[in-house]
Amino acid sequence: MTGPEHYRLAEELLTEACETHDGQPADTNIARAQVHATLALAAATALNDAEGGLSKLDWEAWRDTAGVKSEQAEVVTRG
Repeated sequence: MTGPEHYRLAEELLTEACETHDGQPADTNIARAQVHATLALAAATALNDAEGGLSKLDWEAWRDTAGVKSEQAEVVTRG
């Protein structure tokens, strides 16, 4: 999985833990979400070198995943 994929899954698991228990204890989904969030952080840290930062493709993937999700943000970022 990529960093953004881990991030998305962590968000989904936390949402599920808060809404329903889908047959699993809520703490199981919370623990799974925490693992994926940690892996997402590790991926973002590893990809962000000290010299030039993230590559354009990696930055766009992170922006699309973790950025503000609203129509107003779409207008601002896409012009």
